Formats: sequence, C-alpha cells, structure tokens
Amino acid sequence: MTRFVKRWLGMAAATATLALGGGQAFAQKELVFGLHCDRTGPTATVGTVMCPGYHDYIALVNSKGGVEGHKIKVLEIDNEYKVPPAIEAHERFKKEGAVLEGLYGTPQVSALNKKMEEDKILGTSPGFGVAAAADGKRFPYIFPIAASYWSQGAAAVAFVKERLGGNLKGKKIAYLFYDNPAGKEPLAILEDLAKSEGFELRTFAVPAPGLEMGAQVLDITGRFKPDFVIAHLFGRSPSVSIKELKGKGYPLSKVVSLVWGGAEADIVAAGGMGAAEGYNTIQFAGVGKDFPVIKEIEAMYKAQGKAVPKELDSTVYYNRGVLIAALHVEAVRNAIKAKGGAAPTSEEVKKGMESIKGFTLGGLVPPMEITPEDHEGGGWVQIWTVKGGKLVKTKDWFQGYRDVIKKHLEAEAKKS
Repeated sequence: MTRFVKRWLGMAAATATLALGGGQAFAQKELVFGLHCDRTGPTATVGTVMCPGYHDYIALVNSKGGVEGHKIKVLEIDNEYKVPPAIEAHERFKKEGAVLEGLYGTPQVSALNKKMEEDKILGTSPGFGVAAAADGKRFPYIFPIAASYWSQGAAAVAFVKERLGGNLKGKKIAYLFYDNPAGKEPLAILEDLAKSEGFELRTFAVPAPGLEMGAQVLDITGRFKPDFVIAHLFGRSPSVSIKELKGKGYPLSKVVSLVWGGAEADIVAAGGMGAAEGYNTIQFAGVGKDFPVIKEIEAMYKAQGKAVPKELDSTVYYNRGVLIAALHVEAVRNAIKAKGGAAPTSEEVKKGMESIKGFTLGGLVPPMEITPEDHEGGGWVQIWTVKGGKLVKTKDWFQGYRDVIKKHLEAEAKKS
C-alpha cells in the first residue's frame, strides 16, 4: 500500500471516528471537506503545523455539535507540493462529495483552476497564488481569502515607505525571492510601484531548494547596498536568508518578509529570536495564543485528558490553519442558514463564502469582506517584528496600494 493511499485511508478513518455515537441521522448530516497539504515535501515546515491547526478547529466545531447541526469530515491528502498528487486528490475529494477544498501550493492552484470551475467546487488559496484569482468574476471557484502575493508585495512597499520617512524617491529596494512561479508573482506589482514611487528595484533570484544564497546576499550587501530588502522565500530558505544577511552585516530592521518567511520556526532555525532582532514579517492571520479560539482548542484537549500538541506553539502557521478552517466553516454556516438548515451543495457553499463579512474570530481573522467580485477579501495584513526575543505586532491590519492591485486585476481580466 502506498504512503499516498495510507494517508488517505488514515485520515478518512480518523475523521470517521468523530461520527461514532451519532447513528444514521448523524451520517445524513455529515459534510465533507477536502484538504490538500504538504507534510513531506519542500514546504513541510508549513504543512506539518498549518494543517493540524485546520483539523483542530474542525474538531472544536464538531465537539460543539457541528455547523448548525451538521458534523464535518475532513479528508486530507499530502500532495508533497507536487501537481499530479494534487490533481488526484481533487478527483478523490469530488468522488467523496466534498463541498469545498483547501488547496495548497501556487502550481497546484494553477493546475486545478479550470477543473474546480468545471466541477463547481470552490477551492481556497490563502496567502499564495494565483493573485489574479482575487477577481471572482474571472476565477469564480478560486478564493484567495487572504492577502495574495500582489497584495503582500504592495503592503511591503507601503511599509518600507513608512519606515523610510514617507518618500521612496531615489531609494533602493532589493527583492530577494525564491525562483519559482510563486516567488516571481509579486514582481509585476513591485516593478509598477518602482516606477510610480521613484525607487530603484533590483531583483535577486534564489534557485531551489533555496539553501544557497551567499552570492545573492553578497551582491545585495556589497554592491547594491539597498535602503531596504523585501524577501519572499519559503520552506527552509527564510532562515538561511536571515543568517546570510546578518552575517554580512545588513541590519535586519531593514528587512521585511512576505508571509511564508515569518514563522517562529524560521526565526529559531536562523539562530533564535535573539539572533533575528529587528526582522519584520508580514502576517495575514493573528500571531500568538491570546485569542479566544486558541484558548478553546487548548481547553478541548485538556477536557479530553490529552496534552496540548506542540504545534500550537508555532502560532504563525498554526493560526493560519485555524483561519482557513474558520472561513470554510463560516461559508458553510452561511449556506446552511440560507437553505433553512438543510445540507448545502458546493455551489451554495460558494455563495456562502461570498457572503462573509464582519467575521473576525476575536481578531485572529482580518476585517475582510468576501464578495462575488472580490474573492481575496481586501488583502489585509499586519506587520510583526522580532523584538526582545519575541514577535511583536508593530502595525495593525492595513492594505497597501489597493488602487494598483485593482488596476492589475482589471488588466488581467482584459487578457481573458
């Protein structure tokens, strides 16, 4: 039996266990969610924490009777950050009657976009590509539900502008990025803003697997000498960038990372919080444990006589898993209510997702509004900075250059 099939059967069995005691009536009200994850591939440092956060939130909801009386079964497949397993996973989820899918990976979203539309199953791509999917009219079944790479790039420039006194004219900004489609996606926004704001942008690509970037960092610090560095790395490469930049004497207070390079694990791997003092990170979900929902999850484990899993300590990625699950549940809740309590179809869940407004989960979720036109929800982010050995929020929810984002979305729409 392959590991792929074992994981499928294992996750199905584990989630089916939640149904014990409910009888036939329970089975009739069970809703299936499909979850793509990377637990063994190049971004496993994310998946092994974010996906447990997703499962824990669903378990919390089920422990309270489900969503409007409907229990949820989550089927997870490890796509290893590869396209073929992601396509196979979608087919399995469809066969099992999934009403939605949590997608994972920019290449995977690109490969599945048309398939999701053909099968009329919504898929979410929180914090990664394809950025143009913010346009719900052009991408009706893909929902970023968090700041896309375009929005992150714009927010990074807005933050840099603020840090450099409100004027970028004549300044120099380096863009250090993972050389793949996800890493390249913010380039269009950065290049546009370089022209309009008058700064010099120079790009530095890091080839996969992103563990060697000494030459790029030397070029940045020794030759280009930028006023600020915007980093867009993931997997194990963010920690390498922190060590390399600090080793070359570049102040980390002049570095801001996009969302996949700012977790506790990245900072610890770079030598610990003390070694990363001043490092700035963009976040699309709240960081830390001081949220009612996190306290509820901890209490759930304790009530079951179980130890609280260590994944909860990696709050950046864990909380994102909670955010994704919570938005999935809220979409289903909206759909069930609109249907008078009956189980919804995926098409109805799509409409439920497009009705989310004012749902903040105690501050863990930004003040987004998802509509049929805007599947991103506004592109809200926060800035968290390493200070005194911990991540500290230094800028609350904000958006960067929304007019520029809209211009690019409109331009993309004209191409289709």
